[in-house]
Amino acid sequence: MPLRIGKNTLKLTTNPSVTGFAGVGGITEGEGPLAEEFDYIFEDDKAGQESFEKAESIFHKEAVERAITKAGKSKGEINLIFAGDLLNQCTGSTFGIRNMDIPYVGVYGACSTMALALALASLSVDSGAAQNAVASTSSHFCSAERQFRLPLEYGGQRTPTAQHTATAAGACVISTHTENTPCVSAVLIGKIKDLGIKDANNMGAAMAPAAAGTVAMFLEDTKTTPEDYDLILTGDLGKVGSTLLKELMLKDYGTDISSVHNDCGLLIYDMEKQDVHSGGSGCGCSASVLNTHVLKAISSGKLNRVLFVATGALLSATSTLQGETIPSIAHAVLLTGGERE
Repeated sequence: MPLRIGKNTLKLTTNPSVTGFAGVGGITEGEGPLAEEFDYIFEDDKAGQESFEKAESIFHKEAVERAITKAGKSKGEINLIFAGDLLNQCTGSTFGIRNMDIPYVGVYGACSTMALALALASLSVDSGAAQNAVASTSSHFCSAERQFRLPLEYGGQRTPTAQHTATAAGACVISTHTENTPCVSAVLIGKIKDLGIKDANNMGAAMAPAAAGTVAMFLEDTKTTPEDYDLILTGDLGKVGSTLLKELMLKDYGTDISSVHNDCGLLIYDMEKQDVHSGGSGCGCSASVLNTHVLKAISSGKLNRVLFVATGALLSATSTLQGETIPSIAHAVLLTGGERE
């Protein structure tokens, strides 16, 4: 059963295991530095479908099925699936998994959805509510752009602070503790932060305060310092947000995380050669990076303690048009090397 430590953190006493994980990407992701670590790269961003939204569902389905297979499970052995995406009513995930016959919990945390889904799946296993649970998210550059900003055909110029929504999906299976697998040791559900940012083309600035608050809360609750972690991984702040996060940690909390921090939005693309402006974003960005590069590194022993902090901008196209600010959130999940912990 989960054990509360400090004010906000839940320690998972049974150490649920990540028994299977998978990430898939599109054309741009296949040109990035992590391409060889993805389980599958689609050569067609439409995945043979008639719309980008239907293609995203195919990406989501592919990631979930591959993760379940790699876990050595059948779909019938999965008790719950926690899934979400950026589309209205989470149709990217819902339509992708609708024929899997698995009890479904739809979750929405914008780009923080992977950490939120992973936290909920892990809590369900740790509490005994499930033996096997899936956490999965997806995003698609084209479906997200035309929902949140402008029609793709418009061809509007993007500001340097803008980020590139990843065409990708990631999924993992959380099971009762299994030896020699990555484990989920603790989770923290974040609090909404709103510092009045209104620029929908500068999500990093909007989300950085939430990331800083969550990292600080976790460190305080667990009585740890940045040096206790091999990696504090945010997603997806990009270049602007990552710089701001490190400044906020020093200014507001007196903590320097620069030596152990990285961001999924900076890892997924070649920031020098690919035209992605401030870096990657979208539910599928942190999901695909976590479920390929990061979990492989934990499994191989290259990393042992990773604090995964996914961030989300809780806006909609309607709220932006109404002149609203951009509330943001960040959730944290501590992943460890299990027996090496």
